[in-house]
Amino acid sequence: MDTAKTVKELRESTGMSRKEFSEHTGIPVRTLEDWEAGRRTPPEYIPRLIAYQLKYEDLVKGKEDNLL
Repeated sequence: MDTAKTVKELRESTGMSRKEFSEHTGIPVRTLEDWEAGRRTPPEYIPRLIAYQLKYEDLVKGKEDNLL
């Protein structure tokens, strides 16, 4: 799968706008726009790192919810 498409799908799965996703991940908005438009290609490891970050956050959130 195309790495730029994967990044877009990961962002969309969070329900965040590009600006929100940018602030959340630390990736500049312009970079996300370029990736999603196909003007630039992210390194292949970027989608894996983002997916890992999102999964980790979900796991932590799940544990916090179970404690309450």
